[in-house]
Amino acid sequence: MLAAGLHPYVAWLVGWSIATFVFYGLDKSRAQGGGARIPELVLHGMALLGGFPGGWIGRSYFRHKTLHHAFLLVLILSTVLHAGIALWLFRA
Repeated sequence: MLAAGLHPYVAWLVGWSIATFVFYGLDKSRAQGGGARIPELVLHGMALLGGFPGGWIGRSYFRHKTLHHAFLLVLILSTVLHAGIALWLFRA
């Protein structure tokens, strides 16, 4: 357990989710105003590493990547993958 009382896996998901949300916002800002974009592979990797909640929230909040079916697929895959990991880690 971490000092904040979170299981390390939950802390991992929270950290990656915050980072992924920020990166979605940064990419949206750069898409609108110019500048170096965040590669799609980076956003996909962040979701797969555990940032899928931040990806779902960022996708909706920033209205970003909503027409890209690959992002939807990766977020669904990440959600299912991490649900399986959580079920395995927290089984009674």
